[in-house]
Amino acid sequence: MTQSGHISRNVPMLFRAQIDERCQLQRLQRDEEPHIIRWANEWVERTYPDAPEFGEEVQSKTYQINWRFLSNSGQDDSVIRPVIGARGWPFLPGSSMKGLFRRACISDEERSRYCGTSSDSDDLRPGILRFHGGYPTDTAWTENLVDIVHPQQDWQVKSSQKSGGAFALISLHEPEFRFGISSTVDLDDSKWETIWRIWERALARGIGGRVSAGYGQPASHKGDVLYYCGLKGQGQAPKLFDGTGEFRPNIFRAGIRGHALRIFGGLTTTAVAEQAVETLFGGVQGGATVGLLSMTFRPSRLEMESYGSGSYAQPTYKVEGELSWSLVRSLESEEQRQALTKLIEALTRFAMVLGGFGKSWRRADHRLFLPEYYDQGYKPLIGCHWQWSGTRSLMRDVKIRRIDHANRFINEVREAARQWLRLWGFPVDETRPARWRETWHPDRVQVWGRPHLDASRTPITAEQCEAIRWLHQPYRQAFREANIRKGTIYQSSLTGKINQVGRIWHRMYPFVNVLKDKETGKGRPRTTPAFFEFLTVFPDGSETSDEFLRFLDSEQRMFQKVWPLA
Repeated sequence: MTQSGHISRNVPMLFRAQIDERCQLQRLQRDEEPHIIRWANEWVERTYPDAPEFGEEVQSKTYQINWRFLSNSGQDDSVIRPVIGARGWPFLPGSSMKGLFRRACISDEERSRYCGTSSDSDDLRPGILRFHGGYPTDTAWTENLVDIVHPQQDWQVKSSQKSGGAFALISLHEPEFRFGISSTVDLDDSKWETIWRIWERALARGIGGRVSAGYGQPASHKGDVLYYCGLKGQGQAPKLFDGTGEFRPNIFRAGIRGHALRIFGGLTTTAVAEQAVETLFGGVQGGATVGLLSMTFRPSRLEMESYGSGSYAQPTYKVEGELSWSLVRSLESEEQRQALTKLIEALTRFAMVLGGFGKSWRRADHRLFLPEYYDQGYKPLIGCHWQWSGTRSLMRDVKIRRIDHANRFINEVREAARQWLRLWGFPVDETRPARWRETWHPDRVQVWGRPHLDASRTPITAEQCEAIRWLHQPYRQAFREANIRKGTIYQSSLTGKINQVGRIWHRMYPFVNVLKDKETGKGRPRTTPAFFEFLTVFPDGSETSDEFLRFLDSEQRMFQKVWPLA
């Protein structure tokens, strides 16, 4: 071993070039310690134990970040990692803080007084405020730094084959930040209250990167909320690199963004649908686009558990909280605001009625609706289950209380999307839908539903879930005397298999009744043990697909086609 070789291996990852055999932070090797894990450990080990402190002349306030905070220093190619400031601590630079504050000012006068005039102004003047950035308040930020992201839009919506993989970045998990501002002139307490109110408006839009996906959102939200709802659910938790599970609120944004793409894809061309989705949620195609919407989820209850053992062990979650969508860009008219509000309401309800959120969202939770699946030894965890939470959402967001409401509901979702596209100047052309696996167009998808009561008016409970068994065993047994062969969709193009995404969604949607309060005369919601059962099928023209649809059509006593009806 040469002395130079020994020295090179002891150079910290922070100072290594992003080339093979030196430092590859994006590469997640499973057979050895990934470079990004070593990079993070070396950083934390050399960081001072105490947070940097602002000077006596600096006013400061502390705010809690709801989930993860992400900022990009731009120091390393192909990987996102924070800006590192005093004492080795991550921080939000003062320049970024000033930019956020400037955008949150209501008037030009306010903006120029606090932040100064812009560089292209004839009257160039500095503002009275100095922004000192923000630091975490304690060393809790050093935990769970390596964040794993899975790009999913293409294979969730467009292609049947899974492609790509996970990539790593560095982000801070639920940090508490202290931000500092000073002034070149003396200000009384009322003026400082105004300044901090402006900063809280700025903070409400999120700080750092990927704010539209839920990163950098404050625990206390004071933004321009268009729509909010209460949700609760359970499912499989994503794993960090060390195998621990984490509930990731960006599952809501990913799921609803995917549904927007499916629905737009059935109303216009591929290029227009993709552009419209980026207008809503942001993107990087053809240059960075700041979306109209920002999402945040504030859990009121979160339980992290584990299911199974050995190679089948999987972290799980049970969560309840409030999902909200906020406006982050100014609009030209109240008509645009109303159309955008109707659209995000419709998309969120669509996701809740026909699917779910997170891993295995196309399947109902087998623990609830097919527990015998796990009786014969450990098997992979399948499915998730979501329902509305709180009186407000149980009254306002439940749009299907009878099976014949489903057709009207889906048509209303498409109409909300259609109106929004037209109002934003996007052409609507339903004769040329996108040619994706899951395009929401009458010629490309069918929805079959089962009422919450059977023919004898008996509630369809979890035990009476029917279609979930067809995913694992024949939906029709062979009857040779009548020349009827066995019918199955198991491991077909409809149900999917390893590295192949299926073409069926199965959902057990809770039935919520409304009772009239005797004292007030107003309706109040009542949850029940009954469910609507929905099958969403994207036919592929195969014999298996056609035969299964014929079977559904012949079993009208069980399932009925709810969309499209024409």
